[in-house]
Amino acid sequence: MTHAWHLEQHDSALNWQAGLRLGFVRSGARTQLAHTSHRGPLRVQRPLTPEGLDCPHLYILHPPGGLVSGDNLRLQADMQENACAVLTTPSSGKFYRARDNGTLQVQHNRFTLAAGSSLEYLPQDTIAFEGCHARMITRIDLAVDARCVAWDLLCLGRPAAGEGFSYGQVDQRLDVWRDGRPIYIERNQFIGGDPLLEARWGLGGCGVSGTWLATVQLDRQQMDDLRESLTDCPELALTQRNGLLIGRYLGLHAEHARNTFIRLWRQLRPLINGREPCAPRIWNT
Repeated sequence: MTHAWHLEQHDSALNWQAGLRLGFVRSGARTQLAHTSHRGPLRVQRPLTPEGLDCPHLYILHPPGGLVSGDNLRLQADMQENACAVLTTPSSGKFYRARDNGTLQVQHNRFTLAAGSSLEYLPQDTIAFEGCHARMITRIDLAVDARCVAWDLLCLGRPAAGEGFSYGQVDQRLDVWRDGRPIYIERNQFIGGDPLLEARWGLGGCGVSGTWLATVQLDRQQMDDLRESLTDCPELALTQRNGLLIGRYLGLHAEHARNTFIRLWRQLRPLINGREPCAPRIWNT
């Protein structure tokens, strides 16, 4: 399956129009990165195999470190039948302060999983600087029995630097489709200074939010046991819908959010794709 990319065009030759497309195939007992194409400063490191040749780990690299006005970052991964891979990033993504003309900064992910394949997309958090004008889009297309776990963590402002999010805007889109039908659609819009950011019915003053998704279905006892194991993390809420386990995080600290998502991944990975936890080495650096 292939998909065309349709993203906004921007007016400055100084902007980065970066893209990376990865194609994974299963060959015998191993998964191979059979196709790689890139444009601009978006690359991938050589695959690592800490848990064997059947499930390589890859680090997505963006040397500029963040997006300014007019930048487009496009990542696509195509998983062929029975292929398996883990994708992560070595550092936080960043949306820097935008120009006053409202030019967008766009990060677009598209993942397509064929029958029997498995993809784990486990990036670091994304920091939205005050004054940014960002759009984050992720779409995951699953064959009927494909398996996936993915998360998206957003930090509004930089509290450690004394910066909130009094102005700027972030639009988030997260779609999951199974066998050509939508099973999860999420839309968020965060506008600097909006009462939603502080209201109890909104973010309640919490600058860190995230969504954790996995293609796993727990029975009632498993769900109760999972919630019991996470009673020390009231920032996380769990639910199930359309064959997905969904975790929603709302808190104050990005590191705690990331560690909570990793903890959830460690507990559930054997149920998601039958593999024991094997954290990417770069998480230890």
